[in-house]
Amino acid sequence: MHIGKAIRMERIFNRDTERAIIVPLDHGTTIGPVKGLIDMRETLTHIAEGGANAVLMHKGLVPCGHRRQGPDIGLIVHLSASTVLSPFPNAKTLTGTVEDAIKLGADAVSVHVNIGDETERDMLSDLGRMASRASDWGMPILAMVYARGPKIENEYDPDTVAHCARVGMELGADVVKVPYTGDPESFKRVTDGVCVPVVIAGGPKLDSSRDLFVMVRDSLAAGGSGLSIGRNIFQADRPYHLIKALHGVVHKDWDVDKAEHVALGE
Repeated sequence: MHIGKAIRMERIFNRDTERAIIVPLDHGTTIGPVKGLIDMRETLTHIAEGGANAVLMHKGLVPCGHRRQGPDIGLIVHLSASTVLSPFPNAKTLTGTVEDAIKLGADAVSVHVNIGDETERDMLSDLGRMASRASDWGMPILAMVYARGPKIENEYDPDTVAHCARVGMELGADVVKVPYTGDPESFKRVTDGVCVPVVIAGGPKLDSSRDLFVMVRDSLAAGGSGLSIGRNIFQADRPYHLIKALHGVVHKDWDVDKAEHVALGE
């Protein structure tokens, strides 16, 4: 691996556990300034002090959350977007460049692809080109790859998710982000099919923090490398304590009961 890429990867993935807690904050472009994404400095403070490894955001949001105190945190700049107001919400378009991310001091970039959408070919082309450009600069690239389109019956189907992960890897991603398939046995088929780290998405807000811890624990047991979860973290009642608990599960192999106590601030 390019030494620059290796150094940047260590700002996102804990070098001892080779796992990561990534908190995406790109939702403002997609769905607007929702709860948890209003005061970005406060949100970033909770996330960093809780022990997350990196945050992910669009280029224009970076100055709003720039760290001036407290611990540092890895930065992933997201390069594609769409909105829920569009008639084609699953059609992601490029909104930035690798060079934009470098100027902002980013440690990695990310691109979103929705397999099965009518514009899939454009998104695949964008990912391939951005992966090549990122490689030129020694910049890691994370591919968010989901199955969303007319032919997709179940985006959590293990074979479908494994296909998504494989697409991300084969087009040059250093990390792939996919949905969790629901159980360790099926998710192992996903991680076995790629040779790069796989992190899980959070999806819709879960009913309880315990459900979140179980999902993360089981994904790790199946060969996953951590998580990239947004709303279930930044919209939590106690985001600092939740991140602290997730840090314990991901990097210290805490059991779910211990994590639950910490998440409650006990």
